[in-house]
Amino acid sequence: MARLLREFVQLTYDQKMIQEAIEANKPVLFTAILQRANAINQNKRIYPRHILEREVENYKKAIQEGRACGELDHPDSSVVSLKNISHAIRDVWWDGDNVLGKVEVLDTTAGNEARKLLKNGIRVGISSRAVGETHKTNEGYEEVDESLMLICFDLVSEPSTQGAWLMREGKEVDIQEVRKMMSKVDRVNRAVNEILRGK
Repeated sequence: MARLLREFVQLTYDQKMIQEAIEANKPVLFTAILQRANAINQNKRIYPRHILEREVENYKKAIQEGRACGELDHPDSSVVSLKNISHAIRDVWWDGDNVLGKVEVLDTTAGNEARKLLKNGIRVGISSRAVGETHKTNEGYEEVDESLMLICFDLVSEPSTQGAWLMREGKEVDIQEVRKMMSKVDRVNRAVNEILRGK
């Protein structure tokens, strides 16, 4: 059974720039590390680079179509709720083993709450939400396997920590049910990407 997997990274941003953007009624944009490959996290889980590369390629399609949105706080669901969307990911790219992204805080109810937090100096993190399975390695950590399906990146409140860390697994999720919820276009795009990657 697949599980809801979440990994947190604390955002670093220029608070003065955020405040100036809000006061000038301009878009609040910043670059953030969204995910890390090949790094053992505090929860002893690792995301292999080749799996994250596949998921980043799939996620780029959602970005191109304007569907790469996330929520303010993590729900216990594998579905992004439109009423809770706070931000959009406008671009994503690799820098070494880091997945970086351009994040835009939106003019939505949840987005305006996020703006207020940022304006008032509240530290905010970003967290990937995905479903997938893991297996235990000989080294004692859990490696995310090929079943991984990236859903989104959410804005979250977490303690100040260096780098990325993982929370305990969320509820179990039936990966077949998640696949049924994906649009036909997403399923076709995912299949095409697998073919192009030689899988």
